[in-house]
Amino acid sequence: MPVLPGRQAALTFTVTVDDTATALGSGDVPVLATPRLLAWMEAATVAALADGLTPDETSVGTRVGLEHRGASPVGAVVSVTADLVHVDGRLLRFSVVAEDGSGVAGVGEVTRVVVDRARFLSRLGGLSG
Repeated sequence: MPVLPGRQAALTFTVTVDDTATALGSGDVPVLATPRLLAWMEAATVAALADGLTPDETSVGTRVGLEHRGASPVGAVVSVTADLVHVDGRLLRFSVVAEDGSGVAGVGEVTRVVVDRARFLSRLGGLSG
């Protein structure tokens, strides 16, 4: 059964010291790092597909556009929502939004491609899932 637009997932995270720009080396202030925000957004896209792919399939990220709009301090609760808005065969495009207690922390678009897990891993020199 094909994956169709409309799939959605929402995940909630609490910003810790380990999630900050200082900790990840992407800046020198103790606020949510852009790389961590991106990882959380990608996690929401994966969650949106959790029951939509066969055990032999997975999806891989291929393109990301992200606007980090606001600083989220340590202790902030960040809700990340991914909406599957476009499907073209194996290509899946998600709209993602992250919100914290003070508003929109970030918005973006994540593109993933559905692949055969074993074939994908075999191309990486014998790795297996």
